[in-house]
Amino acid sequence: MMPAPDRPLGCPPGLEYLTQTDQLLVHQKVSMAEVIIGWEMNNVYTVKNNVGQQVFMATEENDLCSMQCGPGRAFTIHVQDNLGHEVLTLTRPLRCSSCCFPCCLQVLEVQIPPAVPIGYVVQNWHPLVPKFTLLNERREPQLKIKGPFCDCRCMSDIVFELLSLDESAVVGQISKQWGGIMQEAYTDADNFGIKFPADLDVKMKALMLGACFLIDFMFFEMNPNSHSRHSS
Repeated sequence: MMPAPDRPLGCPPGLEYLTQTDQLLVHQKVSMAEVIIGWEMNNVYTVKNNVGQQVFMATEENDLCSMQCGPGRAFTIHVQDNLGHEVLTLTRPLRCSSCCFPCCLQVLEVQIPPAVPIGYVVQNWHPLVPKFTLLNERREPQLKIKGPFCDCRCMSDIVFELLSLDESAVVGQISKQWGGIMQEAYTDADNFGIKFPADLDVKMKALMLGACFLIDFMFFEMNPNSHSRHSS
């Protein structure tokens, strides 16, 4: 586990871990209940730095009934540091994710304790590619995220680019990493890499982490076992 560094002036408590890194690795834990019986369970993730030290643990809070609504379900994700202190709360209300309904797009609110918003990840309507805008606490656009035309690429990573506001420059990325045949075929547990400029505002780094979880739910959360049963 990564020891807690000194907190710079203006950095929210617990986010000092993010000030010293330009990369995060996000690993979703495999749930045996999902593998064996196909029931969707609360997602649990470990978040590590680029040398493999754990910096955060993220846990979905949801009831069993809501979880069976699949990847479109509303959720709250609690992000805790290595001492068990909550440093971020990520909230996604229930919204339609279909591109046919641009009036009801996805929104993720990112808060620091005690329930203070520091920004939002907002889906932008586009008929062909996934697009999002990162907003600060005043809902002012700061950065954009653009995904690929097709999010199904066998045996390769799937990259969502972090772009400048005018989309003229790539400044980072969220990549869904290929997990191997067994993991991809039998679980919905995913691995992600997040890259951003080391000097990026720490709140924007936190929004990138939140965007990673939202992207996981929207595009990669379908349980293969459940899908195979429904199609049989």
